[in-house]
Amino acid sequence: MLPYFDPDYENFNQRINSPRVCIDNTTCTDCTLVKVDSMNKNGILLEVLQVMSYLDLHIFKAYITSDGGWFMDVFHVVDKQGQKITDAKTIKYIEEALGPESNLLCPKGSNSHGRSVGLHSIGDHTAIELKGPDRTGLLSEIFAVLADLQCNVLAAEVWTHRMRVACIVYVNDVATGQAIDDPGRVSTIENRLRHVLRVYGGGGGNDDGSGAHANFTDASSTPHHLDRRLHQLMHADVDAVHGDGAGAGAPVAAGGEGDRPEVTVEQCEEKSYSVVNVKCKDRSKLLFDIVCTLTDMEYVVFHAAVSSEANYGIQELYIRRKDGKTLLKDEAEKVVRCLEAAISRRVSEGFTLEVCGRDRVGLLSDVTRVLREHGLTVSRADVTTAGGQATNVFYVRDPSGQPVDMKTVEGLRGQFGQTAMLNVKNVSVPAAVARAPETRSGGMVRSSFFSFGSLFAKLRA
Repeated sequence: MLPYFDPDYENFNQRINSPRVCIDNTTCTDCTLVKVDSMNKNGILLEVLQVMSYLDLHIFKAYITSDGGWFMDVFHVVDKQGQKITDAKTIKYIEEALGPESNLLCPKGSNSHGRSVGLHSIGDHTAIELKGPDRTGLLSEIFAVLADLQCNVLAAEVWTHRMRVACIVYVNDVATGQAIDDPGRVSTIENRLRHVLRVYGGGGGNDDGSGAHANFTDASSTPHHLDRRLHQLMHADVDAVHGDGAGAGAPVAAGGEGDRPEVTVEQCEEKSYSVVNVKCKDRSKLLFDIVCTLTDMEYVVFHAAVSSEANYGIQELYIRRKDGKTLLKDEAEKVVRCLEAAISRRVSEGFTLEVCGRDRVGLLSDVTRVLREHGLTVSRADVTTAGGQATNVFYVRDPSGQPVDMKTVEGLRGQFGQTAMLNVKNVSVPAAVARAPETRSGGMVRSSFFSFGSLFAKLRA
């Protein structure tokens, strides 16, 4: 006879040691400290960073530790404008998402964001995942197909990297405003989209060697953060097409050889850790992209130190495999390749086009068609709809790598000006990065970098 087991006992520790979050706006004069401590669980660091990513907060310094069954983090953050976090709604969101009433310690998958994308509620919808070879005009063709099939695009996120594209589009039916769940119609839309993705690959069957993929997913069964899912699609896509995530022979990431991230993996034998060191251009969501990739490769981050210096992000992460062992040589090489790709995916050149206007069926098809007619390539896109207003942000560049001619920009203004407001900006260092001074209040020097490696060395002495 099996001993009696009280099902409430398993969660007892979680109830008496619930997560705590502190928003500190007094210690430093020009940044906000977000302090999180909780019982530890696998993946908790990524869940915390997902909250920061939703809010587009820039983390320029962080100290992370999760040994001994306890998780403790301190993040130094500013908003997109480089200011402290003072908005009451934002603070409340962080406290609810990371505090005692949050789902941080719930079983994996229980913290679904339901029918929302980031912070934007988009109503009843169907999610479509696309990936395949990229080419100029592909986005225009995708949105044209959806418009032709009476699909209204509520939101979308598009990434391109190394001549590959990954896209998640949220749609509903034009006539009813409801999710599209009729099997026959779903099959028709999937086939049309697969054909568009396969045209460039040159194949005719489902497995044409191009890695083309179009898949409908139930919104309620996809709890992952949107950016995390895009990382997963591109990671799996590169694995399938190039083998082992290497992307052999692929073009160098945007920005040129000199801007490629520096990633190394070393061994800390005395503490049985593998140490991942990263140095690259600093930007928002950098730490999220790195931790997201490591988590999905099934590595655990036990300690990390993050800092910024002269617009460069410096990160030192102490990791192990899930079985508690350090990385083997071939694993370390794959980690380097995958982190380089994950960091480069969000790097953009050229300029951004922000098109705002009244939402209507076919708006995205028209906008992307105009970009295609002007010979411009979309490297990233972020589409949202709220209250009948569409806000579409496109990262656009010349396919040849040359600066975009101002006549082209004026031509775009002329064509968009009749139906939507167009805002054009050069891609530059984010305000949160450019504004940051060399020193911070509270006696902390930004250019100094706390290293867990130096701490371990002192402990050995």
